[in-house]
Amino acid sequence: MPHYHQLGKIPHKRHTTFKKADGSLHYEQLFGTIGFEGMSSLLYHLHRPTMVKEVAKSYSVAPKIAEEKNMLSLAMEGFKISAENDYLKSRKTILVNSDCHIILAAPKHSQTNYFYKNTDSDELIFVHKGTGTLKTQLGNITFGYGDYLLVPRGMIYQIHFDTEDNRLFIVESKRPIYTPKRYRNWFGQLLEHAPYCERDIRRPSELETFDEWGDFTVKVKKQNMMHEYIYASHPFDVVGWDGYNYPYAFSIHDFEPITGRVHQPPPVHQTFETDAFVVCSFVPRLYDYHPESIPAPYNHSNIDSDEVLYYVDGDFMSRNNIEKGNITLHPAGIPHGPHPGATERSIGQTKTEELAVMVDTFKPLMVTEEAMKILIKDYHKSWLA
Repeated sequence: MPHYHQLGKIPHKRHTTFKKADGSLHYEQLFGTIGFEGMSSLLYHLHRPTMVKEVAKSYSVAPKIAEEKNMLSLAMEGFKISAENDYLKSRKTILVNSDCHIILAAPKHSQTNYFYKNTDSDELIFVHKGTGTLKTQLGNITFGYGDYLLVPRGMIYQIHFDTEDNRLFIVESKRPIYTPKRYRNWFGQLLEHAPYCERDIRRPSELETFDEWGDFTVKVKKQNMMHEYIYASHPFDVVGWDGYNYPYAFSIHDFEPITGRVHQPPPVHQTFETDAFVVCSFVPRLYDYHPESIPAPYNHSNIDSDEVLYYVDGDFMSRNNIEKGNITLHPAGIPHGPHPGATERSIGQTKTEELAVMVDTFKPLMVTEEAMKILIKDYHKSWLA
């Protein structure tokens, strides 16, 4: 995030002695990106963060591809993904390219007996159902329905859930995830025309510091492999930190829609960006107010991107027979648009209560075997009159 944050105790100057009460030193760690040029934070540990006792095992978590060159519009029933007790096992990758993995998850239990770190990807976790706390080295963030949780790559975390009924839509990004640059001035401040501002962003609070020795398992994901590292001290032993690189939460309910006299294109819904895909939020809003406007989107061709739409709530007016948790994929090169009757139904309507998350990727997505298990048959034929 392009603004500064600090928690806990830190020394007056960087890279100087910072002593504990007994006179021994705290251990400084730079948590940075893009070499030494990207966003970074400085962490101060009670113990060395490098004390690896062993690597217990390593195993593949690569998704199994069912269709490499998909050219069909597809729809899936996301809520048919089976619930799992374990958080990482619950994550089912359904669509993938070299820049991102799109994942569904229905974890039943909190992640308490191990820690997790994704070294390859930023993780954008959208909470469709459930409440709880994201616990990290840099502090805790409570979450609930409609929250985006942005976890930067390399961050060690746990997710603690309040109930067993949880549904997550997750995007793993090999590219850094940022707020859209057109929303920011040259200092990084969000501008007046942006659909959200800094006060909508919830940063870590309640820094918990654990001074514990033992065997602490950190599951580390790298290049589609999971490596189980055993560390000698608790990963959450940070007494203080400051900087710009940290996890945060943003609620889709705090996204302020941009509307106009005639139908606005999808970029007005943009919430996050990378150089390989964008994420948009469709939220309750007033419809177009030209006296002859057609609120339904026009037919369009995704020449340059695959479009994924995850339906969260409400009545998505451009689609027939869409349920909560459904996902559609409209591949690049194939035109798509409102279902039969949707255009006509939209005329004269004044508002929508729809809620959805869209991911547009600039490289084609491959369909996994997990996606094939929840496929809705013949969706590509659903525009026939």
